[in-house]
Amino acid sequence: MGLLETTIAGRKRGSSHAHVVAELGSAIVSGAIAEGAILPGDADLSQRFGVSRTVLREAMKTLAAKRLIEPKAKVGTRVLPRSSWNFFDPDVLGWRCDAGVDLDFIEYLAEMRMALEPAAAAAAAERATSDDIVALYAIAAKFDDLSHTPESIAKVDLEFHLAIARMSGNPFMRSASALIEAALAIAFRLSSPAASPEMLDEVAANHLRIAHAIASRDPERAVAAMRHVIEIGRGRIEKSLAPAG
Repeated sequence: MGLLETTIAGRKRGSSHAHVVAELGSAIVSGAIAEGAILPGDADLSQRFGVSRTVLREAMKTLAAKRLIEPKAKVGTRVLPRSSWNFFDPDVLGWRCDAGVDLDFIEYLAEMRMALEPAAAAAAAERATSDDIVALYAIAAKFDDLSHTPESIAKVDLEFHLAIARMSGNPFMRSASALIEAALAIAFRLSSPAASPEMLDEVAANHLRIAHAIASRDPERAVAAMRHVIEIGRGRIEKSLAPAG
C-alpha cells in the first residue's frame, strides 16, 4: 500500500516484522528515540515486541537499510543522525508526515518536486507515445468532477503525476515518486481542493494545461505548467498552516 493510500485508509497492523519496523521507525523519526541513542539489546526488544530474535534481526536489517540505525561491534545498535536518513524511502517519509509537518518541511518537499517534476514533464513532452498522451488526457478528464471528495481527488492527482513520471522514460523519475505521494498525502490531510467547486475547477484546468503542453510536444510550456501546479499546491498547504488571524 502506498503512502497516500495509507494516509486515506489508516495504517493497519501487518506482520510481526512490519510491526517492529513501524514502531521503532516511527519512534526514531518522531524523535521519541533520540538521534545517537543506543537501542536496547536483542533480548529486551524481543520481549518488548513479543517476537523471536530472528524476526527482530530482520526488522533491524530493514531499519538499517533505511539508514535509521547502524549496528556497531561492542557498542550496540546506534540511531543515526537525521542527515543520514533515507527520505526517499516511502516509510521514512510516511513516519515524518505522521510526526507532523511544518513550513520548513513543506518547503523542502516543494523544492524537490520543483527539481524533478518539471523535468519529468519536459521529458514526457519529448518522449511520450500517442497512447501515453491519450491515457494522460483520460486521467486529466477525471479532475473535472464536482462530486470529488478529498480522497478521490487525491487519488486522481497521484495517478496523473505518476503517469508523467512514467512517460518521462527516466526510471529515476519513477523511483522518486514517494516525494510526490508525500506532498499529496499532506495536501489530502490539510487542504484539499475538494473544499470548493472553484478550487476543483482550478485544479482541473491547471492539470489539463500540463496535458496540452505534453501533447503539443512543447517542453518549455510543460515545465511552466508543472511549476505552476506545484506552486499552487504549496501555497494552499502553507495557507492552511498559517496561524489564524
